[in-house]
Amino acid sequence: MKDGTYGRRGEVLVDIENLRIGFPGKNDNKDLVDGIDLCIRAGECVALVGESGSGKSLTARSILNLAGKGARMSARRYEIGGRNALRFTLQEWRDVRGRFAGLVMQDALVSLDPLRQIGQEVGETVAVHGLLRGERAVRGRVLDALAQAGIPDPQARSRQYAHQLSGGLRQRALIAAAIAAHPRLIIADEPTTALDATVQKQVIEVLMRRVREDGVGLLLISHDLSVVSDIADCVLVMRGGRVVDDGSTREVLSHPRHDYTRALIAAVPSAESRGYRLASARIETGAADDQTVARILREPLPPRAALGGEVILRAEGLGKRYWQQRGGGEFQALDEVSFEIRAGEVLGLVGESGSGKSTCAKIVLGLLEPDAGGVSLLGKPWSGIPERCRRALRPKLQYIPQDPLSSFDPRYTVRDIILENLPRVLGWAELDRRVRGLLAQVGLDERLIDRLPATLSGGQRQRVAIARALAAEPALIVCDEPVSALDVSIQAQVIDLIGELQARMGTALLFISHDIGLVRHVADRVLVLQQGRVVEQGEAGQVLTHPRHSYTRTLLDAVPGAWRQVA
Repeated sequence: MKDGTYGRRGEVLVDIENLRIGFPGKNDNKDLVDGIDLCIRAGECVALVGESGSGKSLTARSILNLAGKGARMSARRYEIGGRNALRFTLQEWRDVRGRFAGLVMQDALVSLDPLRQIGQEVGETVAVHGLLRGERAVRGRVLDALAQAGIPDPQARSRQYAHQLSGGLRQRALIAAAIAAHPRLIIADEPTTALDATVQKQVIEVLMRRVREDGVGLLLISHDLSVVSDIADCVLVMRGGRVVDDGSTREVLSHPRHDYTRALIAAVPSAESRGYRLASARIETGAADDQTVARILREPLPPRAALGGEVILRAEGLGKRYWQQRGGGEFQALDEVSFEIRAGEVLGLVGESGSGKSTCAKIVLGLLEPDAGGVSLLGKPWSGIPERCRRALRPKLQYIPQDPLSSFDPRYTVRDIILENLPRVLGWAELDRRVRGLLAQVGLDERLIDRLPATLSGGQRQRVAIARALAAEPALIVCDEPVSALDVSIQAQVIDLIGELQARMGTALLFISHDIGLVRHVADRVLVLQQGRVVEQGEAGQVLTHPRHSYTRTLLDAVPGAWRQVA
């Protein structure tokens, strides 16, 4: 233990009974958190899981008194560190933040101040609470926290800014900021959502080291049941502000009592779910040989056309170099990358951060020119030509981004966003009819047509992005982590929608994802990138079940989930 600030293993850090949180005048005056009981002990990990809007983050933020402006909070018991938090003054709540409980958010790039160096960010809590005297002592604590968070060369990294770090390093910088004041509790809200499997594993190991070695309590909010199964001691499943299932992680995930929990587990994509609708999955139990047996039942997706048709896109010998400011010299982002995508085919592109996936996608989209090699689309040159020469083919290649909100013009309505991809030679009545038809295709109510992106849910925004892509009747769609920020149930709906539309229209997909289970579910073939080179490619089932290359095996070994869903 350090400075005597970490909790004694087993000590109750948070003890909440019948917590209610609401916002007067909103949500029909109904509580968004409705009667939650939560107990977190030192040296254990408690996980909150459930779909968006279930009350997970609101519950967690209340421990820091950050439920939001105008929040009304009540509880039969609300103790933090053995004290009645309902009577805390503003100063006592400030002491809780950072000193008693550290917070690790989902989006490190948004959470970190772009104008401050990482060292300043990490040292802020120590300085604000006056835990150490003198700049030298604070600096030492900062470097120690960075090292504990697994950041190499802490001295150099502490002088960098957030945009100069990779996604994994930024997330570890957030962890360093959260542990710098040696808190007794860490609240981690979706800390690994957008990270690839190997970086995700590193971040989880950093968090769990604090739990096991120092007896810190960990409250984990996550929609990734595989991550939860690996590290949580107990799980609370939330829906509509209530806990519908709870208990030890093994018990809840192996023998779920509530239908909602069963639906979440069954909706996790895998090789077994390939060809079936994820959102239709349900667990059915029965008796066999005097034992209770559970199995997943799913409805099939529409049949797809036979593969092996026209080559939609061909990439040959792609190479791309970037000049590095730090340290000088060139960085080889892509090196002799070649592949092709045929009509109706789904090619999965996997690899850890920095492997070249994004660079490859930008070259395919014609947003970046390769230094070597070239790309052809529908048999015509696509790279190495002026944009005016690409314009006629542009509609045939579309894009579904990871974060639609940042890719949409915030001033555009849903109608405007979709109209961007429709030919303006059509009359207004026909354009309006097509927009409404596309909304129907992606399962959205046409009453959303005049809404702004910021007023839509994450799942609705992703459906609008799909509708925009389909409006151009493309031959190929590049899907860049299209569901990584969505919870399990919404992810299942979006993936089912992509599968249905792809089967109906025969559109080819370049599907980029760090979720190996998802790639197994959707891809026909897989391309594995490591440091800009293709190390393995082939039929998805073969590559992801019997990998030949050691790097592919490393990726698969890093996938969390000692628990596996019912076969």
